[in-house]
Amino acid sequence: MTKISHLDSLIRDLTSCISMEKLNSLLIGDSETPLFLDYYELTSGQANFDHGRNNKITEIYYFRSIPENMGNYMVATGLEQVIQFIKNFRLSEEDAKWLKESSNGALSDEFLQYLQNFNFKGTINAVPEGTVVFPNEPVLTITGNSIDVQLFETYILSVMNFQTMVATKAARIAYASKGKPFLDFGARRAHGRDAAMLSSRASYIGGASGTALVSAARRLGIPYSGTMPHKFVQERDSELGAFREYAESFPNDAVFLIDTYDTLKGAYNACIIGRELRARGHDLKGVRIDGGDMLKLSKEVRKILDDNGFPDAKIVASSDLDEYQVDYFVKNDAPIDMYGIGTRLDTAANYNSISKKGGVSALGGVYKLVEEEENGKMIPKIKISSSEKTTLPFNKQVYRKMKNGLILEDVIDRVSLSGYEGYDRLLVPIINEGKLVYDFPSLEKIRSYTREQLSTVEEDYKKLENGKPFSVKIGEDVLRAKNEIIAEKQKSTN
Repeated sequence: MTKISHLDSLIRDLTSCISMEKLNSLLIGDSETPLFLDYYELTSGQANFDHGRNNKITEIYYFRSIPENMGNYMVATGLEQVIQFIKNFRLSEEDAKWLKESSNGALSDEFLQYLQNFNFKGTINAVPEGTVVFPNEPVLTITGNSIDVQLFETYILSVMNFQTMVATKAARIAYASKGKPFLDFGARRAHGRDAAMLSSRASYIGGASGTALVSAARRLGIPYSGTMPHKFVQERDSELGAFREYAESFPNDAVFLIDTYDTLKGAYNACIIGRELRARGHDLKGVRIDGGDMLKLSKEVRKILDDNGFPDAKIVASSDLDEYQVDYFVKNDAPIDMYGIGTRLDTAANYNSISKKGGVSALGGVYKLVEEEENGKMIPKIKISSSEKTTLPFNKQVYRKMKNGLILEDVIDRVSLSGYEGYDRLLVPIINEGKLVYDFPSLEKIRSYTREQLSTVEEDYKKLENGKPFSVKIGEDVLRAKNEIIAEKQKSTN
């Protein structure tokens, strides 16, 4: 039996301090937005209230400069949400009570009553949404009582800074695409649910043709579209069979993702199903490429489609695209008809993907199929369309070895393996057969645990510049299965 490590014991302590009832999405609704402000807006308001200083003032929203790699103009966006916030700003009785208690009485009953009776009576001027603006130009001006105007700062900056960046990014992509449509694909990389909704809206204002996010389409009336995930292909015995089943369900909207295993073979398979569609009175709508040398592949796929009688089938491209990539494709005559733009749109990344200058403002997390049950046994699954996107098979665990309180080694391998005595298992059970088995710890407990974790990282790995990369090992079982699947798929596509 594996000896329970110090980390295992600590995790067990952490999981025992909060009940299931304490789970909280942390996502706020409209009734809670009046508290979407920084505390200093309340402290300054209280002080002004105490001293009778509530004169009429005007505050202006503008930007001093344009971020690197974002061009020379900005598209002002977010005004609607700002006005909605201001018009509905009124502190609830419950929030007032909480503020009174949590501030230890620093916020007076009289001031909190003022906020409960709040009704903005000032003046707001702003450029219409979608207006092109430049550094230092007023985008929005608010005239009103000092206490009132100050309360809006955090919300205005949060909403308008973000949406203006995304709308500008979309406008630059639209310019680069020279009239070819693109869709917002970035909800999964946006900085949270609310950001995903706002970025869908802002990208649509900036020039996107639609979104993949259904809730944004429902709420905002934006056209929505999508194809299929790699998982859909991986779940079936063959790519051809996957395309056939999809076409049966969506005969009038058959766009196949063709790069799960081999992009060119996928294009030929799409044509086979396209002929079957025609025999039933339908047609092949298009294909999507999500990796590899997009310029080269798009030209080869276009030739395959044309040679097989599908000149009207569209080619959709996705995978870490931005205006720089789109511009490169257009200038090099890539036969791409539509783009799916994700991470770099929804995070408004000020990054030049050609020069590699700037930085992507999102973690590149993905959600991939790694194994599937077949005849009572879990079978490893991977995606191998391009080397940089090849996945690792099996349900996995991270095994960590410590030495003198510092991390010595991390190994990624299959779960529940023997041979890792003396290693900590970083992944702990959360839900077991539908039952929550993990008690979420308090914020303070998590904070303490984080400090302890950071203390285990060697200083050379923490340096902000010229730091040493930490090398993570891959277990032998995982590597062997990966290589076997690649060899099998390569053999089957020859």
